[in-house]
Amino acid sequence: MELEKIEKSIIKKFRKEIWSPFIKAIKEFELINDGDKVAVAISGGKDSLLLAKVIEELHRHSKVDFDVCYISMDPGYDPANRKMLEHNLEYLGIDGEIFDTEVFDIAESITKGDYPCYMCARMRRGALYAKAEELGCNKIALGHHLNDVIETIMMNVLWAGNYKTMKPKLKAANFEGMELIRPFYYVKEEDIIRWRDYSELRALDCACTVTKSSESYTRKKIKELIAEVKNDNPDVEMSILRSAENVNCDMVIAYQLHGEKHSFMEEFDD
Repeated sequence: MELEKIEKSIIKKFRKEIWSPFIKAIKEFELINDGDKVAVAISGGKDSLLLAKVIEELHRHSKVDFDVCYISMDPGYDPANRKMLEHNLEYLGIDGEIFDTEVFDIAESITKGDYPCYMCARMRRGALYAKAEELGCNKIALGHHLNDVIETIMMNVLWAGNYKTMKPKLKAANFEGMELIRPFYYVKEEDIIRWRDYSELRALDCACTVTKSSESYTRKKIKELIAEVKNDNPDVEMSILRSAENVNCDMVIAYQLHGEKHSFMEEFDD
């Protein structure tokens, strides 16, 4: 498909599903401001490739004065996936810089092949921070979408026994002045898939050379659970998303226990 047609589809054909929720998140959470230099992290998957094109459109037409660069980390892809990544950047006209790391091999050696995904994610994030800092960026844009956010909430509740979410904007702990932003916070995965198919794009799914799986078993089960509930409650996705915004601290046990423990200790201090 012609590049011009792909680019126009973002603004026109997929305006309601992709462009409008993207702009909503940018404005609502103040994700990109005057003077920012944003590094768009491109893994080669459908989400990050589309994010790169959407931010490219924003950069071209927005009144906000910001700079942008496109970075793609090769954590140790096999030759076929590396070639596909290079092809997709060229196909979409993205002027991206590919930099090499050995994240896959190191993560596997540290964990001895036993569930290396967590270690891999941490190392990849650190490498992205370092590269963005080297390029003078103060923000890194990631392609996480609405479904990533709600699945993370449910995974934490049902598997980890805690309540955490993906925030649309997050300050880096070890890189001063750096922030992660998630402009696709309101964009649904199904609409990204529709854009991918319309654009005749063959994107990387999971290019991991260690686990060789398209997604973790846990996330797959969460996807199935949400899809089942959606049959009875079409708004379940937004309900889960909004739950992180509508927390009643008076009804959270952790706050009650903390307060009671504090009072109890004060009595003994007397």
